[in-house]
Amino acid sequence: MKFDSLAEKNIFYNIPVFLFSFLPIFLVTGPFLSDLSISLISIIFLFYCIKKKNFSFFKNKYFYFFLLFYLYLLFNSLINNFNLNSLKISFFFFRYGVFVTAIVYLLEYNNKFIKYFFYILFFSFTLLIFDGFTEYFTKKNFFGFQSIDYYRVSSLFKDELILGSYISRLWPLLFSLFILIFKSNLKIYYFIIFILAEALVFLSGERTAFLYLNFSAVFVIFFSKNLKKIRFVILIISSIIIILVSYLNPTAKERIIDQTVSQIKNNGEIVIFSQEHDQLYRTSYKMFLDNKIIGVGIKNFSKFCSTEKFKAGNLSCSTHPHNYYLQILAETGLLGALFILIVLFYFLKYLIIHSAALFKKDYYFSDVEISILSGIAIFLIPFVPTGSIFNNWVNITLCLYFPFLIYCRKLKFR
Repeated sequence: MKFDSLAEKNIFYNIPVFLFSFLPIFLVTGPFLSDLSISLISIIFLFYCIKKKNFSFFKNKYFYFFLLFYLYLLFNSLINNFNLNSLKISFFFFRYGVFVTAIVYLLEYNNKFIKYFFYILFFSFTLLIFDGFTEYFTKKNFFGFQSIDYYRVSSLFKDELILGSYISRLWPLLFSLFILIFKSNLKIYYFIIFILAEALVFLSGERTAFLYLNFSAVFVIFFSKNLKKIRFVILIISSIIIILVSYLNPTAKERIIDQTVSQIKNNGEIVIFSQEHDQLYRTSYKMFLDNKIIGVGIKNFSKFCSTEKFKAGNLSCSTHPHNYYLQILAETGLLGALFILIVLFYFLKYLIIHSAALFKKDYYFSDVEISILSGIAIFLIPFVPTGSIFNNWVNITLCLYFPFLIYCRKLKFR
């Protein structure tokens, strides 16, 4: 990237860097500011490309693959049970690919804002930990807000019960950037925040988030070279804290363990996670069987879930099926699912290559890359309840990983 003046640098570098660096805080406030930020970054970057008449940034296989997926989503929305919500999601989906490309090239121009982003993310974690533990023990957070669910902690997210989701999705990124910046020189205050953040995910009562965090921990322990001991110690100490806190105040344990077992058994009948999840999954599968190639259309699950031929019970309707893979199959069919399956295939392929290298005392991915991949891996787990795959907030948390992964891979091969 080249800038002809200070004003140009302010517009095309400093403003996007500011918006990107504050994304961890914007994500706490909700989807509006975070979505606005990545949209503005994408627009500014496109203006830069047009001004410089340079679109070489997009000439790579990753963006071409994303572009094919984007065009399919747009095509699906236009011809398949058309509705404006579907078209809006598909049309503006393009911003995610542009956003990732923009951040990669901003990092290549000047990577100093990695530290800005890390410190703001670390501040967000610290604030949420202090506020979350306050709410857990007093039933009110620092600002006097009381959670709408007795078993769960929401902290600054208030009525949105996504505290655990925020921490579990971004914990691997925080840890990755710490390793990238400080090279495993673990200061005591970072160590404490990592541990307490893990414990808070359990106390938040979010079962999927708790599974995500433990999965990413095992991933790093198994595949990294020099992070095994650090990651294992953090996991063990946080587990001890969880056991102690659960003994003193068992509400989270009742939610994570007791309620889960009760819902799965469902009065003696074994169901998938809960009766509601079971019916949602069966309904989405029926939709897929009826529309195998292109599905019922993006954002159309809620429109058709009450239809008699798809309905699996009184709890079979929601805004989405609560599973990424079933949602993709139901709403976009095999053609849409093919893109996700290709991503999963290549992820597993390179993981196998890395695993084979382990036996030769070699590593295909660096420790930083493995830590980043552990954060991406949680989005690829097939058999867990999830949010909507087209949710802006969820997609932004995923998109934050790719620029750093691509940047680290480029550094490695220079």
